[in-house]
Amino acid sequence: MTEYFELHGRDGAARRGELRLSESLTTPALVDDVLEDAGSLWHEEQAEPEGDDAALTVLPHRSLPRGTEQPVAEAFAVDYPNVDYPSAAVVSPETADDYGADAYLLGGAPGYAGHAEAFVDAVLAVRDATPDDTALYLSGVATPANAATLVYAGVDLLDEKRARARGFEGFYLSTDGEAFLEDLDELPCACSACQTPVSEFSRADCAEHNANALRAELARVRYRISEGRLRDYIEGQARHEAWLTATFRRLDQEYGYLEERTPVFRRNELLAASDDTLRRAEIQRFADRVTSRYRRRLDAPLVLVPCSARKPYSESQSHEQFSRAIQYRGHVVSMTSPIGVVPNELETTYPAQHYDSVVTGEWTATEIEFVASVLERYLERADYDRHIAHVPDDYRPICDRVEESLGIDFEYTVEAHPTTDESLENLADALEGHDSYYKSEREEATVRAIADFQFGDGAGDAVFGPDATTTGRYPKLRVQGADGEQLATMVPQYGTLSLTGAGGRAWQESPVPTKTVEIDDFVPSGSVLAPGVIDADADIRPGDEVVVEGPSAFAVGRAACHGEAMVESSRGIVVDVRHCDER
Repeated sequence: MTEYFELHGRDGAARRGELRLSESLTTPALVDDVLEDAGSLWHEEQAEPEGDDAALTVLPHRSLPRGTEQPVAEAFAVDYPNVDYPSAAVVSPETADDYGADAYLLGGAPGYAGHAEAFVDAVLAVRDATPDDTALYLSGVATPANAATLVYAGVDLLDEKRARARGFEGFYLSTDGEAFLEDLDELPCACSACQTPVSEFSRADCAEHNANALRAELARVRYRISEGRLRDYIEGQARHEAWLTATFRRLDQEYGYLEERTPVFRRNELLAASDDTLRRAEIQRFADRVTSRYRRRLDAPLVLVPCSARKPYSESQSHEQFSRAIQYRGHVVSMTSPIGVVPNELETTYPAQHYDSVVTGEWTATEIEFVASVLERYLERADYDRHIAHVPDDYRPICDRVEESLGIDFEYTVEAHPTTDESLENLADALEGHDSYYKSEREEATVRAIADFQFGDGAGDAVFGPDATTTGRYPKLRVQGADGEQLATMVPQYGTLSLTGAGGRAWQESPVPTKTVEIDDFVPSGSVLAPGVIDADADIRPGDEVVVEGPSAFAVGRAACHGEAMVESSRGIVVDVRHCDER
């Protein structure tokens, strides 16, 4: 249990927190000025340090090099004492465990820098073995170029050692790499160390500049975490060094690690600027839920349409034209990169209305492969009688792949461009003879589809029951049960459902598994703090709707972190409570 480190915000595996010393330090941070090292045990025994609330004390330790075999690591493991001051324990992937420290220092960290697979494996091993609400410290590794990627992986504490050492070696560091000091004709920086002419710029000045650049980069990273935009930054920043690009791609392969820490919605826009975006946890999660949870309830032919720049799609000029031609006679599904396919009912659901992509007029091979695979899985589950594709020519390679793999035939209706009069007339003619469904049917299908997506396969029917109705105007819909009691409200900003107390009980009484937080004997008032949590379901994600249960209370609210963090944390808000009934 940590007493001196508290998390205040998360962005995937990256965290923004506070090292609670006598003068608090906002993390991710450099700890050179607040670190006290009690010394190595390799050469001699060290006395247990007295400690100080003004410093983070590294307890006496034996640091092990990368690749140390398990029996050797266990033989030289340190029995760390329980102390009542801010402390850090030195660990390796083989020896990492809960030693009661506030921070864990990965021994031999410089040996992992430059080796993406080894670095990711080491960080994940330590993070998995140590409590979620403790800090991870990597010493002798950070530079302005790699700091963002280190933090993105889950590192909280860094130092200036490598940056300063490179300066004394004659290397001028920046966020895009390093340069030989003697090769510089001018100093491309305005920090205090760079105010002298380049001819007078010494290696000591260079070391000071490198430290300044590192501090500035961490400030930028903290801001990005607060805004939920660190991944957008990483996709560009990591490309300055090959091992950093390999590192964040390797992290993408650790889907479970990133996905459980990634919120189910964000308030900010997701930028899709490269094929790497397709591997983001949010994108993969959306594709998985659309193809494994979503259920089609509107009995109408499929109408595939292209996406639009304006979100939600239905408010765009092109989709308004499509709607006038379709007249509620077809089920609209948009094709897009990086999302894949978006059924009309989920057009507001994160990230379907929260992304912006780079449009060149041509799809990359990776985009074609991804969207085709999602469309194929979607159609296998949705089972339409007819497949109308109102898409331009650049979408045809995707449709061709799916036609061949599923043995279906698309009916193409576009001539030159989807919004030409001839194309729209073809679309209307293709739906001739099909009955229109009512707007109320679409609205009911929408809230049930969101429930499927949010709570699990079949939740839209199981939680709300067959006689539920909707009130309000789209997208601000409300769900009422058969007895007229309100069960949920649609949140248009994120395309999610916010449950009432009655909705939470309906979820709990349904066959759909609930996401439950078990609390101690108290009545929450506005929030649940970590010390009050007894247990929490492991499949809870940040932003999820959750049921909170305890001997004295039943509540519903929104998760502030993933389930494992709720159980392991000793500080901070873990659930924002919306409704609470005292028992």
